Amino acid sequence: MISVEKALEIIINSGQDFGAEISVEEIPFLKSSGRILKESIFADRDFPPFNRVTMDGIAIDVTSFQNGQRSYKIEGIQPAGSEQISLKNAENCIEVMTGAVLPKNTSAVIRYEDLQISDGIAKIMVEEINHFQNIHEKGKDEQKGTKLIAKNTLIGAAEIGVFATVGKSFVKVAKHPKVMIISTGDELVSVDEIPLAHQIRKSNVFTLVSLLKKLHISSEISHILDDKIVLKSKIKACLETFDVLLFSGAVSKGKFDFLPVVFSELGVEKLFHEVAQKPGKPFFFGKTEKCTVFGFPGNPVSTFMNCLVYFYPWFFKSVGLKMEGKTAILSENVIFKPNLTYFLPIKINYRFGHLIATPINANGSGDLASLLKADGFMQLPNEQNEFKKGESYPIITYK
Repeated sequence: MISVEKALEIIINSGQDFGAEISVEEIPFLKSSGRILKESIFADRDFPPFNRVTMDGIAIDVTSFQNGQRSYKIEGIQPAGSEQISLKNAENCIEVMTGAVLPKNTSAVIRYEDLQISDGIAKIMVEEINHFQNIHEKGKDEQKGTKLIAKNTLIGAAEIGVFATVGKSFVKVAKHPKVMIISTGDELVSVDEIPLAHQIRKSNVFTLVSLLKKLHISSEISHILDDKIVLKSKIKACLETFDVLLFSGAVSKGKFDFLPVVFSELGVEKLFHEVAQKPGKPFFFGKTEKCTVFGFPGNPVSTFMNCLVYFYPWFFKSVGLKMEGKTAILSENVIFKPNLTYFLPIKINYRFGHLIATPINANGSGDLASLLKADGFMQLPNEQNEFKKGESYPIITYK
């Protein structure tokens, strides 16, 4: 049995490189949200690309105003999206619309609210006009050639907008792993079935599907009965087809927990089996040359927690994304005597700018409903068994 820290180190060091050149794909930019960018994005022109009018009104040559002029004949109009026109007479003005290019020979925009317009004459009703007021100057935000988005950025709505602005209709992203989620056990029935007294409905596979979907990873699901020959045959095919296999159940020490033996017989290299933690101690991790295998214990809280604690960091490392750690402050004393790292279910609140973690009462790793009450887990180290109110510890959240 190894420590949580050692298990996590092994898993992260076993990350596949989905950011390597052969693992990069080019997709339409509108489908890239939630993916990991695998190229840097540069400005193809100045931002903004021209002196941009930011208020509806008139554009004038500020010099005339400084010389005492207050009334201006409207010489023309500059709509947004039209080619730039020029002010021909410095004592006149041009009506301008928000988003339009600033007309040549003008240097300030006065909004309509500060004007009186009658018979084609605009009278300025304010006593102060500043040079380049209400104008978004060319190149003020970014200049042509500037790096706007770095490689290995998680793509969101802001990045999508920048892709559109610079004309990147297709972007390079890290390929996602091909994942199969497999449940085992004769006691499990389909969601739409009415279970017998000794049966339960499948839930863990769907929990895992949802957790992976948060990472924008698609997955397939399968269920295999507790038959060693059948398990071996089906898993052999999966190892040859998928990048990652996530198992729920059959990795403990029961007489029908065949997976560790099946893995060994199929050539899966065991990197560890059993972690000094609660919940999820029987966790198995191994790999072949092409496939990574996560064997989560079958209890629902164990499967859920192990996916967050171990699969998420593995995935982030594999695509080149850094995972930011968080801590929270305990709201009450906690005692946990076993010499194990304890992943305590918690409810999170904000108080005076701090994250406060309140323990949730749960009835062990089989209490699926307890996940509804909690927001995440607090990782309490195995070096101690008393954890005081006001102390800070790492947390992993899922809400």
